[in-house]
Amino acid sequence: MTGNHKDKTISRRRALAVTGGTVAAGGLVAAGFQSAFADTADTTTDADATASASSTSSECMTLMTSVTEGPYYLDGALVRKDITEGKAGVPLTLRLTVVDATDGCTPVKGAAVEIWHCDAWGYYSGYTTANPGGSAPAESEEGDSANDQTYLRGYQVANANGVVKFETIFPGWYTPRTCHIHVKVHTGGEKEDGTYEGGKVNYTGQLFFADDIAEEIFTLDPYAKHTGSYTVLADDMVYDGGGAASGLLTLKAVHKKDPSKGYKGSLTLGVDPDAESTGAGSGGGGTPPSGAPTGAPPSDSPSPSASASS
Repeated sequence: MTGNHKDKTISRRRALAVTGGTVAAGGLVAAGFQSAFADTADTTTDADATASASSTSSECMTLMTSVTEGPYYLDGALVRKDITEGKAGVPLTLRLTVVDATDGCTPVKGAAVEIWHCDAWGYYSGYTTANPGGSAPAESEEGDSANDQTYLRGYQVANANGVVKFETIFPGWYTPRTCHIHVKVHTGGEKEDGTYEGGKVNYTGQLFFADDIAEEIFTLDPYAKHTGSYTVLADDMVYDGGGAASGLLTLKAVHKKDPSKGYKGSLTLGVDPDAESTGAGSGGGGTPPSGAPTGAPPSDSPSPSASASS
């Protein structure tokens, strides 16, 4: 991969139409979430829902093509909005709208959207000993209370307007990948025992972040503790340069002059509710430089210590 990737050294730590370490860091998250998630109460307002429905037709894209689910997928993620579990990082409110691209982009009510991504230092829950590349402290040094088998993973079920929201943090990075979030859209199943069971996967993709925003975030704590060669969008093995149609999120800063306050990310996901995705789409996914993940994934359902909520 080195011949196809542009090295960019970071000295201080991009929808679906086709994709704690320190006390200071913890404070950043606590303060940032108050601003970033101020309008994300569990109950969506009528005005919010109406705005989403009216904007869907203009945002709907062609049917998305699935890409690889990558090496870090785990079954049994919890149904919940807040997936952080205390992980430190820049707050990110993620709003995704699922529409049927084969039927006039009508909202897909009841679709289950599942996301998972790495933490600020490039580690995934369930694989916390997998080397993220470059130089980063061990995941255990973050000092947070997160469950090592469930953090930064979760489902949300779409409302009548096809909308789901997640509260999370801006992902870090690992070699040789650019900054990204994994996503699947499921239909036909149901919530059971705190997770989502049955049905089928209609889409497997990845969500991406603009380079300038990602690079600015990575100069902040705790991201700055992970140094090395970061892969920009143009050199990523999965992102194909298609903008929103290829998973590039629309991002809005909570405070323009202070990125640490967080971002709001949004995207409309055009899917075929009758289609089925295997998770083996295009793109290599990118295992870490040390090879296959070495962390032991959970063999049973998620720990009850990680609370589930709608």
